[in-house]
Amino acid sequence: MEEIKTSFDFEKPIAELVQQIEKVNQVAEKTKVDMSATIRELEEKLDLTRKSIYSNMTGWQEVQMSRHAERPQTLDYIRMICDDFIEMHGDRTVKDDKAIIGGFGTISGQTVMIIGHQKGKNTKERQYRNFGMANPEGYRKALRLMRLAEKFNKPVISFIDTMGAYPGLEAEERGQGEAIARNLLEMSVLKVPILCFIVGEGASGGALGIGIGDKVYMLEHTWYSVISPESCSSILWRSWDFKERAAECLKLTSADMFGNRLIDGIIPEPLGGAHQNPEQMAETVKAQILTDLKTLTATKTEKLISSRIDKFCAMGVVVED
Repeated sequence: MEEIKTSFDFEKPIAELVQQIEKVNQVAEKTKVDMSATIRELEEKLDLTRKSIYSNMTGWQEVQMSRHAERPQTLDYIRMICDDFIEMHGDRTVKDDKAIIGGFGTISGQTVMIIGHQKGKNTKERQYRNFGMANPEGYRKALRLMRLAEKFNKPVISFIDTMGAYPGLEAEERGQGEAIARNLLEMSVLKVPILCFIVGEGASGGALGIGIGDKVYMLEHTWYSVISPESCSSILWRSWDFKERAAECLKLTSADMFGNRLIDGIIPEPLGGAHQNPEQMAETVKAQILTDLKTLTATKTEKLISSRIDKFCAMGVVVED
């Protein structure tokens, strides 16, 4: 039987069934009694329970899933998707921001520029990566690499996974808002195809700083919003206790975002989340990249840019008195 990783309260029914199956297996092995029918029945019940739970998740549960400690991050996707990768460093002004990584990579023989947030997997890595919260130099590094990709006519792939841009005083002093705004402007008119994938959390301007693309996709169990549920709760109710309610009100899930026509598609995840089968998840993302690049690289530059601008300008609703 495959290993099933559970971490959250809403996954308890799954964990209980897994334990039952393990106990029955132990009894069968110890007593030499054929209990295959019981095991088969429990496994069928487990399969139905998993499908029921993961297809009816609340907004807050989706947020929890997007933050799973074992969920694949940018470096994992690069390792699984690329034939080779050369990381590039620095914004040529301040320093190299470790929260955003980027460089040239090859996917099935096609050279692309890959840029993405990296949170880190353990405490030491997270501190080194500043928990995936980029400073202005991170966004300026990303822009430098995008311009380099444009110079050599190479597509840009971005992987978004951040709680937001770093909110520290020093980041504001170095022009956090201007750096993100500059990226929005430059990405909208970049002369090469841009594909964006929200692979975890997509919060506020921190996500938008590398999130303007010809195609923007969300993985199934991710979220994308102007603010995190916790921060929304603290502003509206002066407490984090209403984060679950805030998550529902924000309409931040992939289904909500697709329904509001703010993204171009949803990438299905393995049952139980991307961390259950990272290789399968990477193959799905890779297939989507290759499919879109085939179309976008054949599109004339003028049409590519105008379609990108028109797509983002059409978002939202305007009511005139």
